[in-house]
Amino acid sequence: MEPIEYTKPIVNIELTDSAILQLVKQVEEKGTSEIRLGVTGGGCNGYEYIFDFNTTNEPSDQVLDYGKFTIHIDNQSRPFIDNLVLDFHRTGLSEEFIFNNPNVTASCGCGVSMTF
Repeated sequence: MEPIEYTKPIVNIELTDSAILQLVKQVEEKGTSEIRLGVTGGGCNGYEYIFDFNTTNEPSDQVLDYGKFTIHIDNQSRPFIDNLVLDFHRTGLSEEFIFNNPNVTASCGCGVSMTF
């Protein structure tokens, strides 16, 4: 009997044009092309997004290559951010990345934490 190879589940993430342009700008400013995206426990609803410039790579990470930058996603975050749409909005002096996540069932009033 052949051994069954473990394959990592694939995560689908969509980036809007404005998110891509902003990420390219930020990686050029920071001098790194690696971004860590995921979720962690915290906040009033149980989970918060991780969105940081990557400092460590784990062998189990899924790496999405966008040419000028890569997005690293840890194993535990995959089911929570599958089908996420990352957008970037600028209104007046305010600018922010927007996480449009179909997996979120509730979020807090401040918009930082969510429930799955």
